[in-house]
Order: sequence, then structure tokens, then C-alpha cells
Amino acid sequence: MAVSEQLAESAGERYAVLRPHLDERQRRMLLGVEAAGLGRGGIKAIAAATGVHPDTIARGVREAEGNPEPQARVRVPGGGRKSLAATDPDLVSELKTLVDPGMRGDPVSPLVWTTRSTRNLAAALSDLGHPVSDRTVARMLHEMGFSLQSNAKVTEGAQHEDRDAQFTYLAGQVGEHMGAGQPVISVDTKKKELVGDFKNAGRQYRPAGQPERVNVHDFMDKDLGKAIPYGIYDLSGNTGWVTVGTDHDTSAFAVATLRTWWKSVGQARYPRAGRLLVCADSGGSNGSRIRAWKIELAKLAKETGLDITVCHLPPGTSKWNKIEHRLFSQITRNWAGQPLRTHQIIVDLIGKTTTATG
Repeated sequence: MAVSEQLAESAGERYAVLRPHLDERQRRMLLGVEAAGLGRGGIKAIAAATGVHPDTIARGVREAEGNPEPQARVRVPGGGRKSLAATDPDLVSELKTLVDPGMRGDPVSPLVWTTRSTRNLAAALSDLGHPVSDRTVARMLHEMGFSLQSNAKVTEGAQHEDRDAQFTYLAGQVGEHMGAGQPVISVDTKKKELVGDFKNAGRQYRPAGQPERVNVHDFMDKDLGKAIPYGIYDLSGNTGWVTVGTDHDTSAFAVATLRTWWKSVGQARYPRAGRLLVCADSGGSNGSRIRAWKIELAKLAKETGLDITVCHLPPGTSKWNKIEHRLFSQITRNWAGQPLRTHQIIVDLIGKTTTATG
């Protein structure tokens, strides 16, 4: 007896409604149950009504008859389309050669002199006879243990034989002064900043599609100039002081900042101080070889009656200067994504900079 076309069409309509809500195995079993219910010729009729291949429906009939209990898996272990690495055994080795030509001994790799982006890697693999998408390349690199990494500044070169002794001496000076209740400060000049409608690295929350609009170029505005923040970090007080200059980073400007800090804050905080320890790096306006720096400090010592000691960090070690990660880094985070349009904005942003500990 011929299968009713009306029943097959009804089954097809039910399948169309349920299909988006079923997984691969459930779809097969639904079609299998519908085909079995139609009797002889049911598989062919359901295939015509739904557009599904008869072999798939026949498999659904077998699964419905043999697996009445719900299954945790949609596919049997190892089922589904094989990965490209399995069907193209040379793909992984070719990708490794492209990514790391030095390790693989291939100095003429096509990607030695260009960026190793997944798009370029996919194009290079396709040229070598391995058509693959950039997303697949990204997945394969992850599986191979590769990840996006920036340069690591860890190569220091030759170590000076007295480097450890230098830092031991510096630490001893700091400990001795702080133990005696004498002020210890870390000083440095922060990176110069352009003042005006210029892009400032970082991001801030704003309404979607409404970013801060800034200049497309970074040419200095002659009227606004630049900002030169010179900072002081008080190690005992865990507080900072920043003076913002407008023209040049000079030794006179650096010592003027120390003088202002001492008269405004330091003298009141350390009323019995007879000494002052200044920790600085070896370059810039407070460099160890800058004669003007020493002359200006001598003037300050005479004015204040303080015995001023300066400890210079060895060249290449300025990142160990406390002010770098206790003050300057926090200022950078505080004004991230905020155009520094005026000197007043810069001063206000610096003044609002705080951390969880001070």
C-alpha cells in the first residue's frame, strides 16, 4: 500500500518546527520514528518531505529501535568530520616551519621578513598546498602551545661586579635614615606629555559609539606646549608630590621641586630632621654627572640646614626606583584614555591619583 503523501508532509512540518531545538542525534531519531510509523516506503517518503538523505533516516530508524534510553553523547567517540591535522599529516610540520624558521633550520621561510599573523600563516600554508583558514591556524597554534607574546625585556648584558654591593649599600642607607626618623625620598622626571587634543593611551567607559575625539596627528601645539612632571615619592609617608613644568627638564627645576616639597610638606612632617636622603637614577636633570644638579642641591642644603645625601641607582636599573611603580605608574593608570587638554587638567588628574594603600 502506498504511503500517504499527506502523512509524510505532516511529518515534514513537525520536523521543521522541532529541528532548531534538537541536536544531531535527536533529529535522526525523530525522522526514524516518523518513517517507521509510515511503514513500507516511509524512509523514502520522509526523505522527500524533509530533504534529508535516506541513509540518515535509515540510521535514525536503527538508533530509535536499538537505543531506547537517552544517551549523553550526540556522536559516538571519534565520530564527526576528521581534523585537518588527521587528513593532512604534513600540515602541522609545515606550520611549525613557518612559525619558527630558526628552530627548524629554514632561513628562507616566506614569513621571516613579515608579520606572523594567522592570516599570513594561512595564506602561506595555502601557497604550500595546504588550504586552511586563519581561524584553524589560530586553533592549531594554541594546541601546539603557541600564544601571542610581546618582547620580554630581560637581557641585561654583562653584570658589573659591584652591582650587588651597590644595591646593598643603597638599601643600607635607606634603612639607616628611615630607622633614625629622617626623610627618604625617591625622585625622577616622568615622561613628557603633549598638552592639547592628543590621543592618550588607554580606555575609559563612555556611551557606545561616542569616543573622545582628538587630533589625528601628534604635532606639539605651540601655544599649549608640553608638560614635564617632576615627582617626589616619600617612602616613609607613602605620599607623592609632583610639580608640572612647561619648558625644559633642568636641574634647577628639579631642585626647585625639592625645595617646594620641603617647605610645603616635608618640614612639617619631619620637624626634627637633620638629614635628607634622595634616591635618584643616573640620568636626566638629576643625573650623577650633572654639575648643575650638585650645585643646586648645595644651595638647598645651605638654605635648609639639612645634610643632603644622594644615592644614584646604577645605569640601567631605574625601574627599581620606588617612584616609578609607586607614583608614576599610578598616575598613568589614572589618566589613561583621558586627553590632556590643559595643564590644569594634568594637575587635577595627578592630584586625584591614589592607591588602596595611600
